[in-house]
Amino acid sequence: MNRRHLLQSALLASLSTLAAAAEGKPKRIVLRSSWQTVNIGDIGHTPGVLALLEKQLPDVEVRLWPSKVDNGVEEMLLRRFPKLKIVKTREDILAAMAECDFLLHGSGPGFVAQKDVAHWHEKTGKPFGIFGITFAGDAKAIELFNAARFVFFRDSISLQYAKDHGCTCPVMEFGPDGAFSVDVADEAKASAFLQAHGLKDGQFLCCIGRLRNTPYWTIPSKKAAFSEAKNARNEAMKEHDHAPLREAIIAVARQTEMKVLLCPEDMTQMAVNKALLYDPLPDDVKAKVVWRDTYWLTDEALSTYRHAAGLFGNEMHSPIMCVGNGIPAIVCRWTEQTSKGNMWRDIGLGDWLFDHDKDEPAKGLVAAVLAMAKDPAAAKAKAAKGLEVVQQRQAVMVKALVQG
Repeated sequence: MNRRHLLQSALLASLSTLAAAAEGKPKRIVLRSSWQTVNIGDIGHTPGVLALLEKQLPDVEVRLWPSKVDNGVEEMLLRRFPKLKIVKTREDILAAMAECDFLLHGSGPGFVAQKDVAHWHEKTGKPFGIFGITFAGDAKAIELFNAARFVFFRDSISLQYAKDHGCTCPVMEFGPDGAFSVDVADEAKASAFLQAHGLKDGQFLCCIGRLRNTPYWTIPSKKAAFSEAKNARNEAMKEHDHAPLREAIIAVARQTEMKVLLCPEDMTQMAVNKALLYDPLPDDVKAKVVWRDTYWLTDEALSTYRHAAGLFGNEMHSPIMCVGNGIPAIVCRWTEQTSKGNMWRDIGLGDWLFDHDKDEPAKGLVAAVLAMAKDPAAAKAKAAKGLEVVQQRQAVMVKALVQG
């Protein structure tokens, strides 16, 4: 049994003891989560937290109060969690408020369901807590934090911001994004895709492009208004932010036996990957690159990542899900993505974090990606150390919930 498995066993034993000793503590939890379904990372928050609670607090009933579970997400969740109760109607919400003992706000880009948490607090007086968010909010949010049993911030910059702006919650600490614990799978779809495109186990890297601002106006279901300012920013920075990724792809194709899969994290990125990564590549490199032209759900994506040697690109949650499953992942970021990227430093993977605003990818990304491709064992060992930090912090988070 390796160090990681020993650590997991010790944590689970400790938490089982805590749960057994927590007589009179919450038995029914309502999880406020599932923010949108056009992004596999936003989808991943929910099954990650659900898996964490299932494994470490198996006797606790969890009800999911979602914003969105369309586009096949509800079916995916129920395949993995067949006993899950999903709050859908006003009557369901009222029942959850009456019958559940604790409200847990799941991971997200911010205090997404602040109004619902405030409503829970005002109408029920029952305890609540927040798991793994980025934060740069206002005084009303801080006031709610101060009434919470715990608030966990998914990056240290958010934690410091809250402290500097008057947060005095008794348990206020770094707590990693819930998507680290996601374990959904669709091996059949992933295997079929990999076989169809000649991608062999451990013999390819994944790469994800992304624009500065997600062009939601190109997704019909979002019904988002076109933003001239955001589009102009995207156009101004798209080459700057993708040229280093192309250079890394070229280096991998020409200097290693690895192939590269260009894949999306959200519904807009198939087009981004083709226009900014695949189309400009030299022909000899294109022969070793696969462009995925369709969106996928978190289960198929994660099953695919598990077969990869690693991942790199301009996204955050695919790397989170990779490291959570022992797969190496490199993150490139910029200021429009808030402070969430700093969690890579917080878990000890700062060498795999590059800032486009500082031109760090242009200086070091190729070397980092090549090292991942040429020494997969060392890269996996590094990812495992980051995962140990995540698991240690998750144990603290669940302990706070048990004691809440």
